[in-house]
Amino acid sequence: MTIEQHMLSNHDALLTLNQKLFPDSILHEEDLAYRSFLANPNHQCFIAKEQSNSIGFVHVSLRYDYVEGSDESPTAYLEAIYVSPENRGTGVAALLLAQAEAWAREKGCTVLASDTELHNTSGIQFHESHGFEEANRIICYTKKLDNQS
Repeated sequence: MTIEQHMLSNHDALLTLNQKLFPDSILHEEDLAYRSFLANPNHQCFIAKEQSNSIGFVHVSLRYDYVEGSDESPTAYLEAIYVSPENRGTGVAALLLAQAEAWAREKGCTVLASDTELHNTSGIQFHESHGFEEANRIICYTKKLDNQS
């Protein structure tokens, strides 16, 4: 298995993996976002490949705004990590995470933060088994506002 940095030549493979992780996302918008990351030093993606098959990816960024549980700025942030179901439990995620951590250290970060939804038990297990510590739990609300002039 190899880990490749995101570049134009593997961009479509990254988009395919991203769609598997976020099936409700809009492909065109994701394409534009990930293309912009290619030129943005605050974002990096890595793709795990087994022979010619792309089997997982990680997206890490630098956040300069407030991050739950971190007093550091910037804080490295694990934006997304995905491994195809048939390759889970084989160490692929750990290798992708290690690559993201190495990138964060190169950028001078001492904290890597992340999040997952409360019902995502596999996501919670992944984070806890890889040394993440829970920083906080929140419930997010929205309220529709009437259109009043």
